[in-house]
Parts: sequence; C-alpha cells; structure tokens
Amino acid sequence: MTSENMSPGLLRVMERARRNPHERQFSLAYLIDVESLKLAYHRIRKKAAVGVDGVTKELYGQDLEDNLQNLHQRLKTMKYRHQPILRVHIPKDKNRKRPIGISCLEDKIVQGALTEILGAIYEQDFLEGSFGFRPKRSAHDALRELHRVARKGGANVIFEADVKSFFDKVHRRTMLEMLGERIADKSFMRLVGKCLNVGVLDGQVFTRPDEGTVQGSIISPMLGNIYLHNVLDKWFEEQVKPRLRGEATLIRYCDDFIICFEHMDDAKRVESVLHKRFEKYHLSLHPEKTRLIDFRRPPLDQKGGKGPGNFDFLGFTMYWRRNRKGPGWHLASKTRSARLSQTVQTIYDLCRRQRHEPIAVQHKALVSRIRGHFGYFGVNENQKCLKSLVYWSKKAWHKWLNRRSQRASLNWKRFLDLYKDYPFPNPNVYVNIWESP
Repeated sequence: MTSENMSPGLLRVMERARRNPHERQFSLAYLIDVESLKLAYHRIRKKAAVGVDGVTKELYGQDLEDNLQNLHQRLKTMKYRHQPILRVHIPKDKNRKRPIGISCLEDKIVQGALTEILGAIYEQDFLEGSFGFRPKRSAHDALRELHRVARKGGANVIFEADVKSFFDKVHRRTMLEMLGERIADKSFMRLVGKCLNVGVLDGQVFTRPDEGTVQGSIISPMLGNIYLHNVLDKWFEEQVKPRLRGEATLIRYCDDFIICFEHMDDAKRVESVLHKRFEKYHLSLHPEKTRLIDFRRPPLDQKGGKGPGNFDFLGFTMYWRRNRKGPGWHLASKTRSARLSQTVQTIYDLCRRQRHEPIAVQHKALVSRIRGHFGYFGVNENQKCLKSLVYWSKKAWHKWLNRRSQRASLNWKRFLDLYKDYPFPNPNVYVNIWESP
C-alpha cells in the first residue's frame, strides 16, 4: 500500500515515524478496524491456497460483512486465535524442495492488516540498498543498482552470500525486541507474537517450532526485512562503510544479498566480521555458497568475449561481456542455468498433463507460462536464453502432441504449420535494466 491509498490513521503513523525515527509508537491496535480488515481481504488473491480450515476467499466473501465484524470483535476482546499453518513442499531445484506455509484465510487477513501498519512505520527506516517486498521496488531495481555500481567501477570485488534457512532461523525473542524499539503498543505486539508463535501441520505431523517465521505467510517478508535491516543494512551503513578505504555497496532483496567493493582488502575485512555478526543474531551464512569473487573489469586488450569471473544473483548469472560496438566491456546478465532448466521441466510437465486438451487450451497455458518467464528474465542481452526456452518448449509440445494418438503421427513439418497459427511469444527485451525506468 502506498501513501495515496492509506487511511488517515496510517498516514499519521507514517508521518510520526518519518519525523521521529527514534520514537516508539504507542497507539496502533485501534488501526485494525473492520475497514482495514476488508482492505486486507481484498488484497488476497482470488484463488489463494486454502489453509487447514479449507475456507476459500469466495466462501468467506459470501457473508463478508458479518465475518469481518465477528473477526474484529474477537480481535478487540483478545479472543482471536491464530490457527495452525499448513506446510506444503514445492520444488526448489532438481533435488530439493522448499517448505511453504499456508495460513487460513482469517489469519491472512489479520497478517495483511498488521503488515500494512508495520510498513507505515518501517518504510521510513529501510535503507536504499533494500529492494525486496517494498512499494515501488523490485528485483529488477536491484539489478539496475548493480549495473549502476559496476559502471562506476565499484564492483571490482563481489561478496556473494547465502543466508542458511533464513526464515526458519529468525530468533523470535530478538525479533520482538527489535520491534519493541519502535512499537510500544502491547496489544499490537501480542498479535504479532501470535503470528510468530504458531503451530505447523506438515502432513499428519503437528509441531510448534521454537524459532523462525513461516516462509509463505503474508507477514514473514516484512518481519524478515525488519530483522535484516537491523542485523545487516543499518550495521553496514553506519559502522562498516565509514571504516573502509574505498567504495562499498550493499544490495539486498529480502534474504538474498551481495556486497560490491572497490578494493579486495576491504572485502576481506568485512568477510572476516560478517560471519560473527550473523552468529550474534542466530543466523549463519552457507559456507559453500558464500564467497569472494574477483570481478574486476577485464583489460581492453584481453582476448575472448567474456570476463573470467561470474556470480549468481536473483536468478541471473552476472558476467563481463565485450561491447558489441567499440572497445571495452559491460556487465551482462543471463538466466541462471538451473532456473532455465527448471522452467523447461515445468513446461515439459505441462505439455504432458495437457496433451489431450484442445490445441487452443494447451497453447493458452503454454503462452501464459512463457510470458511469465519472459516478464522476469526478459532483460537486456538475455535473448539467447529466452530463445533457448522457446526452442525447448516447442520440442516438448511437439513430443506430447505426437503422443496424443497411436494412429497418426505429427511430424516436425506439420507441427511447424500448426505453430504458425499458435506461436509462442517472441524472445525480446521486456525489462530494461541498463537504465533507470
């Protein structure tokens, strides 16, 4: 939610937070009224996954006013209870799965209202290097910032970091202490505590974890940002950067971050203390996925079309590429090979499942999936990876169309004739990350 559509109460909170960054907010719970709950309800996706109670958004909305009045009354009388979170496991890569928590609809509504209030307070505190789950900021903005730093010569060394199981390791007591530095409303804090201290149903097994905030819940990204703002962003800006010899820039998207350095000695100094800093807050950096990369721009006379170093960030592999026109090098981005393979596998599975559906139905589903991929990965100079996706998607579609019938086969020529009527999106540049939008 932006300031344009905030309630007067939220605007007052935001203004107080902006004017007095060290002042605690004493009156917040009253902002969770029927109207704010209704807004939170409408922000939930129409086909959002259902929690343990099986209540859909459509079903809840059939008697929306009475349901919200009832929910508000339970919140006022402190009779509201957060229901267990349903845990499901979705593919993360070829060999691993990511645990995702699904809250019940009423809990999503409450979490949404809490998140809006927290955003009104903390958006004033968050720093420029934080891009994840913030209004008018995106992963593409983080990539633009990286390109800006690289052009200025401030990305000679990259500290590539991976926070191990971040959401599962958030220390709840420390989290509440951080919130207590800005919030003095006990009723509001009690509600946040209920969102944190919630049981988890994984299959038939019910557990009540002592730590963490469930990945997938509406409030978790905001809490994660607040936690890392205190652990990393503010510490780096106020205590680390003034002690460095050269320029350094932190770019963070939720728990995914890199630090760009001008000098290697600065990078090594920060690396030596960063692990201890995270351990202090019950977090750890993955030893095999955290490294320093010499990422200096290659010399003009170097032969070859690519620089020696590369690193992964936000689903892309970043590397130096020789300019096509004139001498020199520029920072380039391509889809990380694992992400491309994952999307190809998804499309392959889609073709297999829908092979008996009408051609138009299959085509619509495939186009939707490819456009979704292009909407994120369709950045400057990544057309080769986009073309690769189109190629393998055509191969997968042809294979499973050919298996629709045992009587007649669909050869490649006939498939290409069909493809003329049902083409895939063109692999163009959909998002410009080389310039500010």
